Amino acid sequence: MEKHIQTPITEQTTADLHSGDYVYITGYMYVARDAAHKRMIEALGRGEELPIDIKDATIYYMGPSPAREGRPIGSAGPTTATRMDKYAPTLLDLGQKAMIGKGKRSKEVIDAIIRNKAVYFAAVGGAGALLSKCIKSSEVICYDDLGAEAIRKLYVEDFPAIVVIDREGNNLYETAVRGE
Repeated sequence: MEKHIQTPITEQTTADLHSGDYVYITGYMYVARDAAHKRMIEALGRGEELPIDIKDATIYYMGPSPAREGRPIGSAGPTTATRMDKYAPTLLDLGQKAMIGKGKRSKEVIDAIIRNKAVYFAAVGGAGALLSKCIKSSEVICYDDLGAEAIRKLYVEDFPAIVVIDREGNNLYETAVRGE
């Protein structure tokens, strides 16, 4: 099924999303990869607040290439999600509702998705130039010393993704292998 959704992604939003659904996302999302995730978890360990509002947030696992003239961002393809697996359950437990990446997730992340009624989307790897056309603005929010791995806030319009793991734990990667 094809659906158009808006951020922030809430529990009400995730209730209508099912593994295998094609979605087009419009609204604000954050970009963060492993170095930024590590810093956020370290900040929490020191008792500090996160540099972003994590409640109902969507985080896209991506490190953009430099923007061409007149564009807000360069190529913007997804990175492998498993690199964030050691950090994701903590952020989900703090209220994050959606992640976008590519590849499988650990049992701990899937359990946190179910526990928090969240969702994991996949974006098409290798399509970074096409995906960047959906990004209308990009602003570095923090950790600018990390360069391409800084946390950014994006505004996207009709950003295409597929629901891989829904809030019930249904996993497209498993059902596709079984031919369901």
